[in-house]
Order: sequence, then structure tokens, then C-alpha cells
Amino acid sequence: MKYQVIRSGESRSFPDHHPLVANATSSGEVVVITGSMAGSQLGKLADPGSKLAILVELAGECLGSHTGEQHGEEGSNVLGFARFRLGQSAPSDLVELVRQPRTPETAIAAARQVLEAAGLQVAVCNDFAGRIIDRLVRPYYNAALTRLDEGLASAADLDTTLKLGLGYPEGPIALLERTGLAHHHDVTLALFDACGDPAYAPARRARVAKQRGG
Repeated sequence: MKYQVIRSGESRSFPDHHPLVANATSSGEVVVITGSMAGSQLGKLADPGSKLAILVELAGECLGSHTGEQHGEEGSNVLGFARFRLGQSAPSDLVELVRQPRTPETAIAAARQVLEAAGLQVAVCNDFAGRIIDRLVRPYYNAALTRLDEGLASAADLDTTLKLGLGYPEGPIALLERTGLAHHHDVTLALFDACGDPAYAPARRARVAKQRGG
């Protein structure tokens, strides 16, 4: 299936060379808009209704902030997407594809086909602030940082316990310090502002890292 890639600002999902970008054509049945300003390109597309699917890169915001919402029945050929990337680490092969209540199955199928042909794995989620992984793991990271502050155990022992006890490849403290506590702060703060759940409130160590610009 032919598809077009439009770049609009810096992309967290595709910061470097990737087959999805390399194999794009000048036009196609699917349009993929990448970058921090992706949503602003929607109104500039010529004849968007003729496309099987239009994919807009999201950060933590809802797709509805770009498409609008109406009575819980919103949905069109426009979908959101975000390739999971923890802090400053390289993006993973997981892409979370964001649908709305009335998104056509044909649009989802076309989007999935383009993404999977580029070697990516697709998980479909509904249109909420934050993505699946962030909604699940950020409270866990906050809890680990808080237990470190409380003196439950040293950072090394907390990480070792979770690695050996649960089979994790890397403990949460080491993982966050490697990928960026300041980025964790930004993601959790956005989730806390959107959801109001105290579990998303940035842990103290993340706030300190943000204040220090690290």
C-alpha cells in the first residue's frame, strides 16, 4: 500500500532513519504525519476524506484535541499514533494506534498494514490522555522513587529485588536515571494534570531532576 509521510517538527517516534520514512512515496492512500506539530497539518491536507487513513503523531494529548469531539460519537479516517520511547532511549518497535468511538475499521486496518509492513508492532487504544504504557507504568516508577526516598532499601537493592523477583531486565531506578528523570517528570505531570490521580503526581526525585535541568 502506498503512503505519504509529512514531517512537521521534531518527531519522538521517528527521530532517525526508519523504513517507514524511507519507503514513503510522494502521495498515497494513507498519510502519516510525524513531529511535534503534526496536528497543525490536518487542516492543510487536500481532500483528506479521500484517504483510507490519516495518522497523526501524538505526545500525551488526546486525538480529539486535533479532530474535535461531539457527543462521544466522534471518529473519522484520522487516527493518532505514538511509538513508545522511554525518555532519551531509542524508540521501541511498539506503536500505540489511537482510535475514536466511530473510527472505521477500514481506517484501522489500513493504518495497521502500513505500520506493520515497516516492521512495527501495533496496539490499538481508545482516545484518552496518555498512552497505554505510560498509564500503566508511570505509577510504578513513582512508587519506586518514593520507596527510595522513604529508605525502604537502597537503589541497588530495590532494582535487584525487582529484577530477580519479577524477572525485569532492568530495575526502575537505574532505568529512569539512564533514560532521564526529567522526562519522567514531564510525562507524569501531564498525566496528573489530565487525570487528577495522585499516582501520577511526579515523585520528588523527578521534580528535583527537572529543576536541575537533567
